[in-house]
Amino acid sequence: MANARESELHYPLGETLPRPGEALDLAPGVRWVRMGLPFALDHINLWLLRDRLDGREGWTIVDCGIASDETRANWEQVFAAHLDGLPVLRVMATHFHPDHLGLAHWLTERWSGRAAGPPQGAASPLGGPRSGEAASVGAHPDCRLWMSATDFNLARLASSSTVGMGGASAAAFFGSHGLTDPESLDKIRARADYYPRMVPVVPASFRRLMDGNEVAIGGRAWRCIAGYGHAPEHISLFCAEGRLLISGDMVLPRISTNVSVVDVEPEADPLNLYLDSLSRYLALPADTLVLPSHGKPFTGLHERIDQLREHHDERLAEVVAACRAAPTHAAGLLPVLFKRKLDLHQTTFAMGESIAHLNALWLRGALRRELGADGVYRFSAA
Repeated sequence: MANARESELHYPLGETLPRPGEALDLAPGVRWVRMGLPFALDHINLWLLRDRLDGREGWTIVDCGIASDETRANWEQVFAAHLDGLPVLRVMATHFHPDHLGLAHWLTERWSGRAAGPPQGAASPLGGPRSGEAASVGAHPDCRLWMSATDFNLARLASSSTVGMGGASAAAFFGSHGLTDPESLDKIRARADYYPRMVPVVPASFRRLMDGNEVAIGGRAWRCIAGYGHAPEHISLFCAEGRLLISGDMVLPRISTNVSVVDVEPEADPLNLYLDSLSRYLALPADTLVLPSHGKPFTGLHERIDQLREHHDERLAEVVAACRAAPTHAAGLLPVLFKRKLDLHQTTFAMGESIAHLNALWLRGALRRELGADGVYRFSAA
């Protein structure tokens, strides 16, 4: 949902955006890349951090974009023009969602065993060195994926099946919360390949990031801040020296972060986890420059956290009022929580978010939940 109080935030770069295949300097050793997405939310921000790892000069990439020919081509343009002739040393993913992890396998394969720059000659289908080059690259370590263990393992599972994004289980789950439109349910069943299509392969190995870890990137310490609710174990990165926060999806300037319940954990309470997680960012300096995954870099972190809390307080109050008026299911709350027309992709996220608000209130004891004879859960005021 759009932020009605966005004017309280400040965008240091104004309306300036990096064009596809280009990178903008944001701070010393920090570059901003922007890739397209085939959704209403049509972009993701990705970050290049100047680095030195195991005695080698190069770059760390934070988040990857989805697996698509367009995204790969844009990355190749970035590599050719914006790495100063240096290699990518490692890839970090804030969490497992497709726009953040989709090309992790390609990127790590693309840069493993390379001292600097792209190799000469044709690449393999995965972007790695040609078979004749194997002997020349053994002295250089692999380009490793770094992320939380929870999200890494969930990504491995989801890339070979699906997790809450589509398929028969997701359709049945949404049906149990009142989504009965046959066409929508058929389309959700048909989306069983939603995650594997955008994350076809996950790297076989990774290095674990955990809350409180300090990672040296380019001679500066970046502290890991784990957040919950949007993803199982989302990792944001904070650099105190530069007062920079790579917030991932945990704090976005213009829209509220999606917080959903999915079929694999139907009684989950991600909303309360998310709201609790926001408190961790209040300890950061008020003038921190936030580098979000969607939208533009901004200052006003504390104000944005207040806005997000207020937004969810208002939504929760609307849910309670609706359930007090009559027993209500999640699908029935969509017009209450979302004032605009939703396409199918947005509907699946909206259903997950509607259930999240109901579960938060139910698990607090503010609502009762009953399963009707029609197999649909309805919630009423306690």
